[in-house]
Amino acid sequence: MGALFYLLCGVVLGMLGVWLFRKNIGFIAQKPEDYEDAGPEFDVRKHLNGPIVCEGVIFGPFGRVSSRFIADFEGSWEGDKGSLKERFTYDDGSTQNREWHLTIAENGSIRASADDVIGEGAGRQTGPAVKLNYDIKLPAASGGHVLSTVDWMYLTPNGTIMNRSQFRKFGIKVAELVATMRPKDAT
Repeated sequence: MGALFYLLCGVVLGMLGVWLFRKNIGFIAQKPEDYEDAGPEFDVRKHLNGPIVCEGVIFGPFGRVSSRFIADFEGSWEGDKGSLKERFTYDDGSTQNREWHLTIAENGSIRASADDVIGEGAGRQTGPAVKLNYDIKLPAASGGHVLSTVDWMYLTPNGTIMNRSQFRKFGIKVAELVATMRPKDAT
């Protein structure tokens, strides 16, 4: 009985340690407030406007590159409402078209929707960073799974945007995306 008790205590303490780590350290522990005074200001209406070129990689659950892509984006805005049309070309020759619909509030909060997003994404722009959380439904060819997504974009001093997204199922990271975005005329 004593050994079972110690085993259960070890399991509980291990789970608590993992929870504390995820809550306070690491990628998903970031908060928009962490970047309030880090400048320059990332304004989604300005930096995701017009033609944009994107290049990136997607890592699978074991940290290996599972896909590479290039994409052309076109952002357009009317006041605080905008759209971002995306056309991806993957290394296997397949293509994907997506369109985000975005609304920015006065306080920097963001509401976002797309055809493959379940419900509405929510986020915030603060300093040189933008965070967006949403649930995405993968295409049937990719299993049709619904994944919880944490999407961070960071504005670099030269205007390039670094994008890092993590995708989770049942709290377990199953994929990660790293990409750059920059105005098409800057390429």
